[in-house]
Amino acid sequence: MSTPYGEDNFHPNPPVHRIAPTEVPDALDKSLFTVEIELTALKIDQPRELPIYRKQFKNDLLLLHSVSNIVKIEKYDGGKKMTDILLLLRHDIKLDLSGMSEELTTFLKERPGVEVLPYTLELGYDFWRTDEILAAILPPDRLGEVPSGFTMTGHIAHMNLRDEYLPYKRIIGQIVLDKNPKVRTVVNKLDSIDTVFRTFEMEVLAGEPDFNVEQHESNCRFRFDFSKVYWNSRLHTEHDRLISTFKTGEAVCDVFAGVGPFAVPAGKKNVIVLANDLNKNSYDSMVHNIKLNKVDKTVFPYNLDGRDFIRVSRRELKSLAEAQKTMVIPARSRHAKDESGKRKVEIIQIPHRYSHYVMNLPDSAITFLDALRGLYADEDDPDDDAELPYIHVHCFHKSDPNAPKPADDEVHVALQQRIASALKFEISLSALSFHFVRAVAPTKGMYCVSFLLPKEVAFARDRV
Repeated sequence: MSTPYGEDNFHPNPPVHRIAPTEVPDALDKSLFTVEIELTALKIDQPRELPIYRKQFKNDLLLLHSVSNIVKIEKYDGGKKMTDILLLLRHDIKLDLSGMSEELTTFLKERPGVEVLPYTLELGYDFWRTDEILAAILPPDRLGEVPSGFTMTGHIAHMNLRDEYLPYKRIIGQIVLDKNPKVRTVVNKLDSIDTVFRTFEMEVLAGEPDFNVEQHESNCRFRFDFSKVYWNSRLHTEHDRLISTFKTGEAVCDVFAGVGPFAVPAGKKNVIVLANDLNKNSYDSMVHNIKLNKVDKTVFPYNLDGRDFIRVSRRELKSLAEAQKTMVIPARSRHAKDESGKRKVEIIQIPHRYSHYVMNLPDSAITFLDALRGLYADEDDPDDDAELPYIHVHCFHKSDPNAPKPADDEVHVALQQRIASALKFEISLSALSFHFVRAVAPTKGMYCVSFLLPKEVAFARDRV
């Protein structure tokens, strides 16, 4: 049994072979990273006592991740197959047993059949982690942040290499591919995200040029071409957070739905979702994912501009409610049976009003808030009990890299001013709920701001 990461009592390093940025080979010579370590081993004559050694004398044994401290050596003696069992001792215990604990020394004195032998442990390329190999080949001036991190999307490892590491990009890609069995393709982002479709150019660093992936998230399966749509696996917590606020039978308008990370899991909760994306590739993938996850009774896809979709969203929901009134949805589990043995069903009344609008386009979603003005202007004068939706708008806040990090209150005020300007209504700070999603860069944070659509905006007569 090998030692888990983090419990090692020995930390070897691979041989150092620095590669200048002008001399990067097409492929890495893996044989350069083989190292031999001279150890002391005990040849155990009583295999049944192995658990005693491993429990009582653990600190005297070699503890090295992915390496077993028990070695079985098969040999033939007079045509008979024999197996020697060696127990590898900690790397600093010598053949004369100096460095060994007194407890193990005493234990061995009572076992004259145990032999002390030298043993050579060979560690090769496969043993070392990605960051260890990179630290051994990169020049000293590039060791500040070794570029071993990536984001997984399906079978694709997505990297975002800084300029100083680009000369090594092919080797970095190959190492990442070698060290991660689930990775079949390694890509590097080439440019910034397109503000309209949220896609970016990428190049294959290693592996298959296959961008068609299947991603599992929120108990759903998503299939899409990663090179043609937007997907960020780091947002799964945010997806789950918002989805958890949606209740069965509510209606949700997902304005920038992508391939469906909000819409599809919400549909599984029997939330009625009208989901839209302008990118035809995203829309096609969302249509497929709706069918794949069997939520076609609750999720309805659209391929419109976000502003246009907001303007027709109420009409579309009203038409759906008038056409169907209720939905009969079979239980997700085949084992959910009623007293007669038939599969249980849930009857849902389709609402005429939305409970939530999700606007997950952080680079520009705030600029679409003007489309909410007059959303309910076709109704008579509102009463105090008018049910209006919560708006969840995702956005970025960029701070001055030359100034101290702004306080949360300062960021909130800046976002409030942008939202108020887009709504053309002085919404109060207390009416807004701020959730920090993630740090995109040292001076760029992603937020989700939630608020109840103000009546002054919803029933405004000056619709844009």
